[in-house]
Amino acid sequence: MARSALSVWRAAAIGIFLPVAGSAVAQTNAPLSVIDWLDSPSPRAELPRAPIKQTSKKPKVIDEPAVTDSATAPTVTTLPLDAAAPRNVGLVPASITGMKPDLWARSDAAALARSLKSLPELELPAPNALLFTILLAEVAAPNGDPAAQDILTRARVQKLMDLGAVDPALALAEQAGAATSRTLFDDWAQLSMLVGTEDTACGALSRAPYLTQDAGLRIFCAARGGDWDTAALTFGSAKALKLLPREKLDVLDRFLNPDFFEDAAPLPVPRKPDPLIFRLFETIGEALPTGPLPRAYAVADLRDIAGWKSQLEAAERLTRAGALPDNRLLGLYTDRKPAASGGIWDRVRTVQRFDTALETSSADAVAKTLPAVWREMKRAGVEVSFATAFQARLEGLELKGNSARVQARIGLLSPAYETVAVNLPDTLSLGPNTDLIRAVATGDVPKDAPTTALPRAIFDAFAAPAPRDEWIEMAKNGRLGEALIATLDSLRDGIRGDSRALREALGTLRALGLEDTARRTALQILLLERSL
Repeated sequence: MARSALSVWRAAAIGIFLPVAGSAVAQTNAPLSVIDWLDSPSPRAELPRAPIKQTSKKPKVIDEPAVTDSATAPTVTTLPLDAAAPRNVGLVPASITGMKPDLWARSDAAALARSLKSLPELELPAPNALLFTILLAEVAAPNGDPAAQDILTRARVQKLMDLGAVDPALALAEQAGAATSRTLFDDWAQLSMLVGTEDTACGALSRAPYLTQDAGLRIFCAARGGDWDTAALTFGSAKALKLLPREKLDVLDRFLNPDFFEDAAPLPVPRKPDPLIFRLFETIGEALPTGPLPRAYAVADLRDIAGWKSQLEAAERLTRAGALPDNRLLGLYTDRKPAASGGIWDRVRTVQRFDTALETSSADAVAKTLPAVWREMKRAGVEVSFATAFQARLEGLELKGNSARVQARIGLLSPAYETVAVNLPDTLSLGPNTDLIRAVATGDVPKDAPTTALPRAIFDAFAAPAPRDEWIEMAKNGRLGEALIATLDSLRDGIRGDSRALREALGTLRALGLEDTARRTALQILLLERSL
């Protein structure tokens, strides 16, 4: 690929909905993605500020030198006079994310890296969207330290890779200078293996061999550049000195000497392949299935050389993690006619029937196909992406019975949830938590407290928010990023059934101005019913 990953990323949408600060009144607009921000910027998220008291008295001037309240020496960051200040790194500017560049201003980079690495799967689209926003935001170096910026950038790149967002991870590494950075180069090269842009990384390595100590990468890049003598010499040295594991040496041997292994049996499938091994197996004609591998490998199945079924399965997997635009999956669903039945083919056929019904603008036709397609979307775990893509097309259709309830759920799971909730008929029931759902969606204070644990925690978070004081103090002291990571960690525990963690996390999000994220998270818990 000739274009850099950064240009590809800025030219292709990814399904990441950025949190909107304050009240979520303007929910009638289409959701913002990393490309949509070019047209529709979001407001900034600000920490709550105490009101300024007005007084007519003149302040008393104390004529004495300032006195410290501690004997602890302050932290002083030093840089050479001719050194350039570290630049901000990120793909989305502060005017869109609402996150100021000082997101990690007073944080320790090593501690941040550990927190990001240990952060578990968040399981719902709304918290995932906030995590993507944090990872992609344009931010300054912690404590103004360039070395800390590299440590933090690498942690962000690795977390994006874990989520399956390979293109943005690659773009972030490129923007941070991976082509000249020992800290970032290996991750950049590994990511490039998954998307087929390894020649760019290998070109950088040929110009600056000091960038990596990975003998396997050196061998591969030398061979890709046509320097077979260097590749063979490096391979022989790595084999003699045992610099590489046996499974990597075996596949490199076949890559370098294909004629010697023309009739050989296929190699055993490696237990934990890295992207280089994955690429080498593909190169020697023994491509590995991506299903058992980490999510990032699914990106390889989105290429045209993969079969349609593999593309569909990879797209569903990545969409569940928020690493793929909603329209990419739906485009694959309607790409061609399924030639088989059962499993994913039934889902494809159901989506196509529903899409055809929508084209007719017939309420009766839509009513017949909507419940079935909704069941399939729930089975695939992509309900929110489906709701985001189809809510506007369903709006205005007068459906009845079960189809009307499904239509309401789709609207409430979409970015237009507030407008949908205001227009819902009073007689429409969404189950035992209908009143709570309506109140959360419209921003009203719920009236009656539910009796079950998680709905009660949501009720408390919106009726009488009690944010975690520790996280609020972190945010006020230049550690907003840390506070948000801790809040997301607690939110995941809440989604899994910890009512106290859920109450504190939702209350903290609201206190930090992330009202939209808090409300969408609550609605997804109540409507998807994965933890109730």
